[in-house]
Amino acid sequence: MKKSIVFFGVVALLISSCSVSKVAREKRNLLSGTWILEDVSYENNTGNFSSILFNDAKDICFEGSNWFFRDNNSTGRYTIAPSSLCNGGDRYIRWSVVDREENYTSQLQFKFIDEKNKDIDGGLGYRLNIDYLTATEMTLKSNNQVDGEQVTIVYKFTKK
Repeated sequence: MKKSIVFFGVVALLISSCSVSKVAREKRNLLSGTWILEDVSYENNTGNFSSILFNDAKDICFEGSNWFFRDNNSTGRYTIAPSSLCNGGDRYIRWSVVDREENYTSQLQFKFIDEKNKDIDGGLGYRLNIDYLTATEMTLKSNNQVDGEQVTIVYKFTKK
């Protein structure tokens, strides 16, 4: 009898700790679908910046890229158009929305997977702060250090 109570207590704890909050669920639903990354810009510092984003391609390659988020299995992809500066093609991802503590913003996190949904970077992933999200527009931000100074990369999307 005691073993059953302990077992069900542990199962209930696991289920409650793995559940997605209402806020995260709402943001997942809003994210679901196809988005166009319209603009990549930098704030909180002066000067001209160029960077390799997500250890993949130059920032300019991401402008105009298509991002698809499937919420029923947390997979998706982004597609970069080929050019002389950009290695085009699909990059497959597994994604989720992470709720941060009350005074913090939610985050979109993702990691790279292959066409068969297998992890390809040993669990390495990325988190972007969800600064603004509606049914048609989204702004994500990531804070980075450049020569000891903080630079925020801003990603502005529109829904297709």
